Amino acid sequence: MKVNFPYGKDTVTYDFENENLAAVLTSGIHDYKCEKDGTTLVREAMANPIGSPRLCELAKGKKKVCIIASDHTRPVPSKVIMPSMLEEIRQGNPDADITILIATGFHRGTTRDELVFKFGEDIVNNEKIYVHDCLDEDMLVNIGTLPSGGECVINKIAYEADLLVSEGFIEPHFFAGFSGGRKSVLPGVAARRTVLANHCAEFIASDKARTGIIEGNPLHIDMLYAAKTAGLCYIVNVVINEKKDAIYAVAGDLEAAHAKGVEFLSGLCGAKAVPSDIVITTNGGYPLDQNIYQAVKGMTAAEATVKDGGVIIMLASSSDGHGGEGFYNTFNDEPDTQKIYDSILKRDRDETIADQWESQILCRILLKATVIYISDAPDSLIKSFHMTPAHSLPEALEMAKKLVGENASITAIPDGVSVVIRN
Repeated sequence: MKVNFPYGKDTVTYDFENENLAAVLTSGIHDYKCEKDGTTLVREAMANPIGSPRLCELAKGKKKVCIIASDHTRPVPSKVIMPSMLEEIRQGNPDADITILIATGFHRGTTRDELVFKFGEDIVNNEKIYVHDCLDEDMLVNIGTLPSGGECVINKIAYEADLLVSEGFIEPHFFAGFSGGRKSVLPGVAARRTVLANHCAEFIASDKARTGIIEGNPLHIDMLYAAKTAGLCYIVNVVINEKKDAIYAVAGDLEAAHAKGVEFLSGLCGAKAVPSDIVITTNGGYPLDQNIYQAVKGMTAAEATVKDGGVIIMLASSSDGHGGEGFYNTFNDEPDTQKIYDSILKRDRDETIADQWESQILCRILLKATVIYISDAPDSLIKSFHMTPAHSLPEALEMAKKLVGENASITAIPDGVSVVIRN
């Protein structure tokens, strides 16, 4: 059986004919057939908003309009969504002063080339675009206190807007349950200290802070508070397939529209765990596999079905390096994974440090299984994260079998960020 694994902008194909392949776990999204193109789906969703007036109605009489948009790390088809949003806002208010606010969260700033790739030359050349910086205090404003007790501080462009809306996509998320909706504000355009409070060790350790879980999820509760307090009143979110094409769209009220999208996605993306000695997974290819930081997401899918003491083989190009300085330093400075994990769990909410959540989850994975990491990154960088570098899938499988035996069972998860593994 040949299985295709997304890797960067390419695909790695492996024939499992001579392997003990127990299962291939995929999301039903990839088999879902949609006869309409993305633009049509978005326009139809916007013409029939859920729990909200149409965007053109909301825009009437609003001078300052802010559209929160995802950054370069998210495969949101903004070329499909943004033109329709801009058009409808101006339909309701031709004189609206519109700013597209790029939700970088804790990530580096998005470059002009990345903006062009995301939106196209026309929007980049003709629209007002501002890239959020979580450390720029001059552009931040305190709007309240999170349910967790942390300060709720966000970008002032978003808060001072007369109309705050957002675009995005909904996918399984490894600790927020699902992406989309409220995440545009927190962590999207929040201050560093607000993200730290929300991503504390206590919350990440919660058994509700897992892929596919929203109800009772402490991170979600904080995020929803931030979005509501900021005034986010309308969203356009899509669900995408492995080709990054939109196959479903929702528009309207922050909660109601997002819930409808989650309902659709939940019906497609679940897969029952098949415990195996070796689990092979990816981060869905570009743009989600640009760095090691993001690749932890795909590893959590493997974590949910690998046997204790087994091996996870992760394919992620990681052409952009580690993806987080604090994340890198945590592992590079301490060779003992258990010590790192224990020290993180001892930190109170107000003691959270940068990238701690990603470190906490990677530690949890490493304490359960050996991770062999296939990438374009230097071997030394992979080793600094307590993982074993490999340069091809055959090489990685050979390494894995030396650890768990020649007759090891194998589960393949071609796209680890699109599936919810359920026990």
